[in-house]
Amino acid sequence: MSRYLLVKLLEALVAIWGVVTIVFFVSRVLGDPAILLLPVGASQQDLDTLRAGLGLDKPLIQQYAVAMLDMLRGNFGISFQHNRPAMDVVLERMPATFELAGTALIFGTLIGSVAGAIAALKRGTLAEFIVMIAALLGQATPVFWLGIMLILVFSVDLGWLPTGGSGTIAHLVLPGLTLSVFVSASIARLLRSSLLDIMREDYVRTARAKGLLPHTVFFWHIARNALIPVVTMIGIIAGELLGGSVVIETVFAWPGVGRIVVQAIQAQDFPVIQAGVALVAAIFILINLLVDLLYGVLDPRIRRR
Repeated sequence: MSRYLLVKLLEALVAIWGVVTIVFFVSRVLGDPAILLLPVGASQQDLDTLRAGLGLDKPLIQQYAVAMLDMLRGNFGISFQHNRPAMDVVLERMPATFELAGTALIFGTLIGSVAGAIAALKRGTLAEFIVMIAALLGQATPVFWLGIMLILVFSVDLGWLPTGGSGTIAHLVLPGLTLSVFVSASIARLLRSSLLDIMREDYVRTARAKGLLPHTVFFWHIARNALIPVVTMIGIIAGELLGGSVVIETVFAWPGVGRIVVQAIQAQDFPVIQAGVALVAAIFILINLLVDLLYGVLDPRIRRR
């Protein structure tokens, strides 16, 4: 197990390095942040002085080498906009992102699991048809369109919920609901397919032939084995929610990491972009490592291998 963890950690470090490297070079294509930071009509001398102060006057390879050495020490530089350590700017937005992603993941998983189980157990009935149509619509609907529609209905027309911002549970309802729709739809479809595959296995027929109670067969012999691909899906979705809820955070003015990274891209704030992407990549890789370890809990055969 220790060797396995060591290999996974090395893979994680290489993946984070690769992501940060790509972001470093791509962000430099965005333009010159000195032009945005100085007022209109600034002289060339002012531009050169600011570039030197930001370290942007050095050759690109030298900038990259300095940035990598600083990142190894945990230093992602000073934000051009906020004049504070870039990682501090990102970390103070992380609780809001965790709150939104966690809410969507919990409710989406619960609703999707129940819906998927109903569709599998009621195969060929109207209940399965309704669940699968709803899941298909949930996956096909763009989240930004759904968020805007929910704002128009529940905020503008009915006035029940705020249009955006954060601070109360009411502010969390609409963005959390918008994200949970996609989560529940994905899990429902995958769980239904996985349950139907497991139900055809010989050991399930044997368990039923022994006279075991239906709920015992379902929870101990069917559901437990069907959860392995679902756990993989939940891990992937969790990482996507942490790093990919940029659109929802923008639509609902939610003060999360995605929104601050978008603002940093618009302002060409390179340190914040790199810090945000590196943090999200590290969390995504950690989640996938935990998913791999959870396989052994769900299926002892994987642990023995």
